[in-house]
Amino acid sequence: MEAKAIAKYVKMSPIKLKPVTDLVRGKDLNEALTILKFTPGKGAELVEKVVKSAAANAENNLDMDPDNLYVAEVYANQGPTMKRWRAGAQGRAFSILKRSSHIGVTLKEKETEVQ
Repeated sequence: MEAKAIAKYVKMSPIKLKPVTDLVRGKDLNEALTILKFTPGKGAELVEKVVKSAAANAENNLDMDPDNLYVAEVYANQGPTMKRWRAGAQGRAFSILKRSSHIGVTLKEKETEVQ
């Protein structure tokens, strides 16, 4: 079984989020939350919020044990881009691209060894 959480239309570029997602991929849940807590920047806060949401989904909806969870999959994909214009010199216009992201987290339970 797996628990998922997705945050869509997050107002941050995926280029800024992907290094944070690489830090927690494959880690235990508690270790991932500790890493995100002490990682500076807004990107870590956003990813931490989604990881906590996936953990709550696992515990409350799927009756999974939070101590046996690990981050199986985490991604930050490109969302829609808002296009804005800024006035430039001599009547020109410069484009401003305000990028957004979709952050997704999948948690799975560790396989217990049966003897």
